Amino acid sequence: MTTPRYGTRRPFATRWRDNDQYGHLNNTVYYEAMDTAVNAWMIEAGGLRPRGDEPIALCASSSCEFHASASFPDPLEVGIAVERLGRSSIIWRLGILRPGEDGPLAEGRFVHVFVDPSTRVPTPIPEGIRSAVATHLGID
Repeated sequence: MTTPRYGTRRPFATRWRDNDQYGHLNNTVYYEAMDTAVNAWMIEAGGLRPRGDEPIALCASSSCEFHASASFPDPLEVGIAVERLGRSSIIWRLGILRPGEDGPLAEGRFVHVFVDPSTRVPTPIPEGIRSAVATHLGID
């Protein structure tokens, strides 16, 4: 298995309540970390305005494969890469990583479809996000 390359990494602080009864992070925490990281990145780097009248990104599909476990108080990071940049959708490749390590504890995949916030009809990816992906994540 080759280690995926992530164009950017965002810190994810684990919390006491993230541990489940088995003593490791509950699987929903991984999804929460990935969803938060990619949306925060789109807001900061691409100018996404989720409460405006500009296109918004809705999750159409998500998955996660778990390779190793973590638990509170482990500091973690979410690696962000793009698998495919379409006209109205982005397929994100995401990894939950320990700081300084390249091998992910978990690998996720999210498909975001950009839609008009009122009609929910697919619309082109906003130029700010398309440009940020090309600049920071290496896809044109």
